[in-house]
Amino acid sequence: MKILLVEDEPPLASFVKKGFAHEGYDLTVAYDGRTGWSLYEQQPYDLVILDVNLPYVSGVELCRRIRAHSRRVPVLLLTALDSLDDKEAGFAAGADDYLVKPFEFRELLMRARALTQRYAAAGGERHELRMADLVLDLDAKTVARAGQRIALTTREYSLLEHLLRNRGRVVSRVDIAERVWDLDFDTTTNVIDVYVSYLRKKLDRDFSPKLIHTVVGMGYVMREE
Repeated sequence: MKILLVEDEPPLASFVKKGFAHEGYDLTVAYDGRTGWSLYEQQPYDLVILDVNLPYVSGVELCRRIRAHSRRVPVLLLTALDSLDDKEAGFAAGADDYLVKPFEFRELLMRARALTQRYAAAGGERHELRMADLVLDLDAKTVARAGQRIALTTREYSLLEHLLRNRGRVVSRVDIAERVWDLDFDTTTNVIDVYVSYLRKKLDRDFSPKLIHTVVGMGYVMREE
């Protein structure tokens, strides 16, 4: 079983890694939220364990991104914060469980096993990206909104996938050019704006709420408004 641990305290990360290794698990460590997200995008994991207070990207925000990316990976939050409001924020972001520091490794192991067994019994990971009533199926390469199938070109699909994977975050034209077109950004072309316009006509024009928004001078963001 592959586990991703995102924890900015090296002694604790080492302690957890050794414990899981002793139990026969393959655990990868990231020490900040940005690196954790990059590792998550590179390969599938059976369990993600996140500290809440991480540099660059918080554990709660990282959990939110993971839920937008794939709804069927179990996420467990670690934190020194024990208030009800903190727990509510974590669960609202999509966390499956919450463990307060300090903790015994044995309890973490029991929770990890329970989560992975529960997800396995439920049928494993669903390869979908969702927002409001919009569903992008990563396996079938299809898109639907409000249950209505929407035909997209290959480039439109890739652009939508990139925007959905970064939901709630402003994505610049430079980033889109590099990630979707695999090109250095040419400031003289409006091809990205044209394709965003295509997506809006297909995904937003006849539906509510609007999901694709322009942030003037910065780029585009997907959020429900």
